[in-house]
Amino acid sequence: MRLRLLLRRLTVSAPRMAVRSALPWPFRWAFLAIVFGFCAAIGLWAFEFGKDIAGLERGTKEELQQTRSELGRLQAELAALKAARDKAQSIANTADTLMTSEKVAQERLAAQNRQLEADNQSLRDDLGFFEKLIPTVGVGGIAIRSLQAEVRNGRDIKWQVLVIQALKNPPEFSGRLELSFTGMQNGKPWMATLPGGAQVLKLKQYGRMEGVFELPPQAVIKGVTAKVLEGSVTKAVQSIKL
Repeated sequence: MRLRLLLRRLTVSAPRMAVRSALPWPFRWAFLAIVFGFCAAIGLWAFEFGKDIAGLERGTKEELQQTRSELGRLQAELAALKAARDKAQSIANTADTLMTSEKVAQERLAAQNRQLEADNQSLRDDLGFFEKLIPTVGVGGIAIRSLQAEVRNGRDIKWQVLVIQALKNPPEFSGRLELSFTGMQNGKPWMATLPGGAQVLKLKQYGRMEGVFELPPQAVIKGVTAKVLEGSVTKAVQSIKL
């Protein structure tokens, strides 16, 4: 009996059987796509509405504007710093140029000072010679007015000779100056002259000659003698002791 009831339910004549029209698969997929799209649209709308309610979008826009404003301010500060750097570099270059110019000016002044000191010393020497240009009464012609010699470093002798013509408007004199040095060397008398011999001497009113004589080893200078020669004639002689 139960078996019959079960078979009856499974047959066409079963009382709960329903007949439905089948939809094609493409329409079913299209319907599902529409439903999913509608659900997605509703979800997106809800998300955007939630952002507006929470103020997230406004905060992002305000933050973006603030970031842009901060970027503009930083760019302005960077431009100002670059301008300050360029100005400082220009000032530094100007300072370097001024320092270089000042250094060159100081070196030039130092050279001029040295030249002035040399000229001053030369003028003093000339003054020392000219102080001795007092005419000798009754003596005319060529005269040695000054003979100076100084030992330097124990090896060199710096000498100077001033020769004048104690006449008014004298003719030009042409002759020779001969210097001789006397002393002791190794306990024996020693004498020497200038290495080049007598030097040519030409003068109108006065003439000054100077030079350096190197002493030989173990030589001790005692005196210096200067002679003015015209041909084989001695015109003037002067000696000094050291």
